[in-house]
This record gives sequence, structure tokens and C-alpha cells, in this order.
Amino acid sequence: MFGLTRRNQDMTAYNPWREMEEFEKAFFGAPFSRFFDTPALTQFRTDVTDEGDHYLLEADLPGFEKKDITLDIRDDTLTVCAERRSRVEEKDKKDKVIRMERSYGAYRRSFDISGVDAEKIKAKYVDGVLRLTLPKQEKRLKEGRRLEIE
Repeated sequence: MFGLTRRNQDMTAYNPWREMEEFEKAFFGAPFSRFFDTPALTQFRTDVTDEGDHYLLEADLPGFEKKDITLDIRDDTLTVCAERRSRVEEKDKKDKVIRMERSYGAYRRSFDISGVDAEKIKAKYVDGVLRLTLPKQEKRLKEGRRLEIE
């Protein structure tokens, strides 16, 4: 493994108000759209650093609860999934909601961990940041041997 690399990125978000929002922006203008229509709001960002004996993966997942985040390892792939559920109740729909921009959906990122000791991975989730400690596999020195000639 040359380094910890991202395999793929899959994000699914459902917004039932998308068409109405597009109509509103077209009709009234969208002075604040540059702040709300960025890709940063539809995916989570990660930093991966090489700490010598391990890699440190930090993922920003603000607004998620620990129970809504899953980490799956299959073969040499680590998949981080986070799902945000809608919290709108019937009582909120009675003229209380003026604008709803916090979307809900499933967010997923996968990483190649072929050079990582998967049995020793540790994860912590504090203050909206998921921190994964990914220990590197120990490099074994190849032992030399002498071949006998037949």
C-alpha cells in the first residue's frame, strides 16, 4: 500500500423540497445560495495523516449521533457510513417551519486499508469528529536461506 487511499464515494440525500427551492430561487433570487449550495454540505470531509507507526483518519461528521455511524471492513476496504434521519414532526409542519436546509440521508466513504492491521483499528467519536487509528502492518524482514543443489 502506497498510502491510505479513497476507493469510492457514494452519497445519497433525499430532499423532497428541491423543486420548490429551485422555483423560489429562480423567482425571488438567491442572495445566499453560494453559502448553501456547495458540495461540502452533501458529503463529509476526511483528513488522513501518516503518524509513523499508524495512520490517523479524521472525518468531520457534525450533527450525527454515535449510533448513526457504522464502520465496516471487508477484505482490504474500510467503509464509513453515517445516516441522518429527518426530525420533522407533524407539529412542526403547522406554520412553524419557515425554511429547512438541513438535509437527511446516507453518507458513505470507502478507503483502501491494504497496509493496515485491521484487527487493531480503534475508533473514537468526539465533538462531531470521527478519529480512526489505523496501525500499519509490521514489516517482516525476509530471512535468507541457502538452496541445496540437486
